[in-house]
Amino acid sequence: SRRRHTRYPLVTWSSDVCSSDLQSAIPKGARIVALDERGTTVTTAVLAGKLAQWQLDAHDVAFVIGGPDGLDPAFKQAAHERLRLSDLTMPHAMVRVVLVEQLYRAWSMHTNHPYHRE
Repeated sequence: SRRRHTRYPLVTWSSDVCSSDLQSAIPKGARIVALDERGTTVTTAVLAGKLAQWQLDAHDVAFVIGGPDGLDPAFKQAAHERLRLSDLTMPHAMVRVVLVEQLYRAWSMHTNHPYHRE
């Protein structure tokens, strides 16, 4: 049988979008990772470990970034994980760039690619 590859959709949300629209943008059965200022702080090495585990699970992983007012508290509570990228306050467009770079860096660590240096 053919192995299914994990996809990592990036879902951004703004305050004028209702929660049901947000839920419909997330692939069915996906692991939901909400980026939240009160989420768990992870290092790049920990994120690399999470990526490896998520790939083994073979489910899509949807990273959800809130708008200026954040994410609905009920949505954050229902997410599988809540991660914090930084102690700094950043506009959500910047969070997208930081998240993609950190995902690439974590992937490079997991695959022994020379991009990441200690």
